[in-house]
Amino acid sequence: MLMRTDPFRDLDRIASQLLGTTAAGTWSRPNPMPLDAWRADGEFVVCFDLPGVSLDAIDVDIERNVLTVKAERRPTATGDDVEMQVSERPLGVFSRQLFLGDTLDAENIKADYDAGVLTLRIPISEKAKPRKVEITAASKKEINA
Repeated sequence: MLMRTDPFRDLDRIASQLLGTTAAGTWSRPNPMPLDAWRADGEFVVCFDLPGVSLDAIDVDIERNVLTVKAERRPTATGDDVEMQVSERPLGVFSRQLFLGDTLDAENIKADYDAGVLTLRIPISEKAKPRKVEITAASKKEINA
């Protein structure tokens, strides 16, 4: 038998349901797929936390500069002989959308999944990268004219 050590967890869950801050059976965190994003070395990197999600249950799509990540967490314990004792981990399909700016190269996105973290690497287009502008000196003849 599995025993809980937090006596207030059920009170928090009941209070959230009564106050309407979370629906039963849904992910209770504000962001179902927490992410980190940063820009470094000519690319934009986005990491999504997807613990307990298998690789075949993740979809990444792009349509008109909108990147959509969908993931499905499926039950790990299934079958007629399984009697669930505690079920606190959210299950189901979750999605998150990011709007990509025109300065990102959406055609060359690379994605990898390791240890429950989906990492997307989006190159920054050449036209958006900082560049030096050459300054030439005006000749004295042009200045006096």
